[in-house]
Amino acid sequence: MISFVRRIAMFLIGSAMMTALPVYAQVRTDAGAVEGATNADGVRAFLGIPYAAPPVGALRWQAPQAVAPWTGVKQATAFGARCMQGPIFNDMIFRDQLSEDCLYLNVWAPAGAAKLPVMVWIYGGGFQAGSASEPRQDGSKLATRGVIVVSMNYRLGVFGFLAHPDLTKEASSHASGNYGLLDQIAALQWVKKNIAAFGGDPDNVTIFGESAGSLSVSVLMASPLAKGLFEKAIGESGAYLAGPSGPLVPKRLAAAEAQGQKFAQALGADSLAALRAKSADDVLKAALAGGAGAWFSPDIDGYVLPDDPYTIFTGGQQQHVPLLAGWNLGEARAAVTLAKDKVTAETFTKQTRERYKDAADAVLKVYPATNDAEAVESAAALAGDMFIGYGTWKWLDVHLATGSSPVYRYSFDRDRPIPLDTKVNGVAVTAKDIGARHAGEIEYVFGTLSSDTKAPWEPVDTTISEQMMSYWTNFAKTGTPNGTGLPEWPAYGASNGYQVMHLGPASGAAADTARPRYIVLDDITAHARTMPAQ
Repeated sequence: MISFVRRIAMFLIGSAMMTALPVYAQVRTDAGAVEGATNADGVRAFLGIPYAAPPVGALRWQAPQAVAPWTGVKQATAFGARCMQGPIFNDMIFRDQLSEDCLYLNVWAPAGAAKLPVMVWIYGGGFQAGSASEPRQDGSKLATRGVIVVSMNYRLGVFGFLAHPDLTKEASSHASGNYGLLDQIAALQWVKKNIAAFGGDPDNVTIFGESAGSLSVSVLMASPLAKGLFEKAIGESGAYLAGPSGPLVPKRLAAAEAQGQKFAQALGADSLAALRAKSADDVLKAALAGGAGAWFSPDIDGYVLPDDPYTIFTGGQQQHVPLLAGWNLGEARAAVTLAKDKVTAETFTKQTRERYKDAADAVLKVYPATNDAEAVESAAALAGDMFIGYGTWKWLDVHLATGSSPVYRYSFDRDRPIPLDTKVNGVAVTAKDIGARHAGEIEYVFGTLSSDTKAPWEPVDTTISEQMMSYWTNFAKTGTPNGTGLPEWPAYGASNGYQVMHLGPASGAAADTARPRYIVLDDITAHARTMPAQ
């Protein structure tokens, strides 16, 4: 009897231990089998799947090459390395290692998935930093909404965007500099070939990204190389239609090549062989030491980008897919409210007149400064518009004007909660000072509020997150964000006053009252486009 009881006890203990262990799942890709793990939400996570060969040695500054097939089963339970980068943004937290061998992607798929919509995420970071391993960008929660989520690493900075005459000469495309974008396209091609094996629909793919990821979405819509690789697009804060100048505006190939030549000379490399012989650490250090002038980003190479994205979109040559895009109400608010020199009606008016000259009266009419408090709000609004808002607005407006695909616009309005004891330069700071900051919506979109353990989240934050996850996944499924139990989100257009969905404590749609601001900025930008290049 004692032996029988002992056997039963051992069986129960063993069963409990088995349920605590991850459940593994195998899928065969075109290069070989991978094994991931199923989490407590019933989502199968496949992490660190190689989608291209390691871009090292002779493959540095080459278009991504095919993965060498493997035999057996490759474990896919840990993130692949993030691409070479410096510690640029302090809000980025990684769960990986740093390496030049970094072309890996991740798949989150509900167990039993069958022909589900696919959402492919492109991280931000100014094309200089970022990784798909960030906890705030984990796809597990979003995948519980009946979609498959894919995220990929792509080459950054000097490794992803160095152009050089010799690189152009050796390439069959007669182009150089857009290796990070080619990585993104290669990942989308991988999705097209392989996602059905994970239960996804290769003919229902939505690309979405934030900041540089959103800029990438606008590029992929403009690039003929990405044609047919996605059916819908979501952009969060950013598009390459802002104007003819700025630190991340695409250079023409010749200008990008000149930048690359200058970099190679500074590094003491007189040939491609010498450049490729340099260690990844040495190349990175040289780029980081170069300051903003060494921030390498996409160029108009005649291949990935046949022309300026503005020209492609205004000419109606972009992919005509449904577009959902917007930006955050306080994109650059903190730069104004936390600045050492406080904004006043006098200083804002003076600076605006110095900056905009003949157009200053028009600017001050839509960004008024009749008193100090109003000047602060106008300065914050103008800073956000010049940083992100105007370019994203122009993207939506031009895509609407040059095609028949539906367009949806949002404004993320939630002042992101911050710890009560937050101080900047010894001065207490409130959530209102920072506002709905740049990148502040990411945790809401992915349902990963818990990844920020310092934020004093409130129940309303969970509600906003639930709404955004539903809107984003509904759009991926049907091309419209609307669904049961959600505030109605009208399509963007002149017939209804250019309705904007305000996502926040009281989510709802309203006509765009800020449109006059963008019309003024558009007039200024149009004039700048006609000026001769300096």
